[in-house]
Amino acid sequence: MPRSFIVEADGGSRGNPGPAGYGAVVIDPATGETLAEAAEFIGTATNNVAEYKGLVAGLRAAHALDPQAQVRVRMDSKLVVEQMSGRWKIKHPDMKPLAAEAQRILPPSQVTYEWIPRANNKHADRLANEAMDAGKLGKQWQPGDSRAALDAGPARSDAARAADAAAEADEAAETATASAPPVGWAPADLGAPATFVLLRHGETALTPEKRFSGSGGTDPELSAAGRRQAEAAASALAARGTVQAIVSSPLRRCRETAGTIAARLGLEVRIDEGLRETDFGAWEGLTFAEVRERFPDELDAWLASAKAAPPGGESFASVARRVAVARDKLIARYAGRTVLVVTHVTPIKTLVRLALGAPPESLFRMELSAASLSAVAYYADGNASLRLLNDTSHLR
Repeated sequence: MPRSFIVEADGGSRGNPGPAGYGAVVIDPATGETLAEAAEFIGTATNNVAEYKGLVAGLRAAHALDPQAQVRVRMDSKLVVEQMSGRWKIKHPDMKPLAAEAQRILPPSQVTYEWIPRANNKHADRLANEAMDAGKLGKQWQPGDSRAALDAGPARSDAARAADAAAEADEAAETATASAPPVGWAPADLGAPATFVLLRHGETALTPEKRFSGSGGTDPELSAAGRRQAEAAASALAARGTVQAIVSSPLRRCRETAGTIAARLGLEVRIDEGLRETDFGAWEGLTFAEVRERFPDELDAWLASAKAAPPGGESFASVARRVAVARDKLIARYAGRTVLVVTHVTPIKTLVRLALGAPPESLFRMELSAASLSAVAYYADGNASLRLLNDTSHLR
């Protein structure tokens, strides 16, 4: 009877690309005992390359224990899991040889792949961060110094959390586009995509003054102008006749906008917490000029990095993580259907950015008017196609 192992692997890059490392652990599935650990600082690399190197190291460790073993690989990289399972194509030149190397270590019949949430991959994650910490000191990771098996769960250093945020944002972008055919050239046999019609809510009293209005302050209602915009959007969407479901942010301005449209289309509104706006913390209700005057250093940091958050608020990297989770749930729920997603500036820009595989700084290079319409289609192979951006023709 062949032995069975679980291999958990992870990788990270502090900069993407930047100083990178991987970690892998082999576990006895019956007892939960750690049988082997591996970690290494690999110099400058991307998150995805580090994750593949972690996979290779984990499979090698399992092979060394028993080359006949049945191995269940568990990783929080959907990209690696889908590519190694054969469902997604591998196109990136840095990852092709690593994937081929992983496939040579054990016969495919002995290995299965499973995606797990990042929170369930703490041991390998800790090993990867230990390797990066060692690399920062000009050293390599040593097994005798590792505490990953003992304390994989505690809060990490700021640098480690930054690596996590970068990995999450990169993973979300890669998940949306990495295995896809060129945009606009998806094969016909994929079937109808899940199409998100993205509607920014109508105006509130804060909108014309361009004040920060997120999810951490007051929850303003639509203004009279905003209610007119919602009615105009409802008329335009009713005329198109394509919307089959409606999902909204939990915030009042979105629920009111969605409710107006739902009444016109005869549909119910489903609420998704992942679609709420960024929490702008201490900046809520302030204009950009007021923030520049009161928080100059914090604003500069926020403009320079998606990992920086307003005081007491939320970073764009964190927003990207929860929006990607909400996106994946909605794609699964509404496969082949058209769903109206009523949300805010940052979630819409984030969905567009991830669909295009664009960098985080692209968030500052898009304009989204109140009650504007955008659209993204998601195909069964992971391809995302941007169909529309900031359409306000219905408001004229």
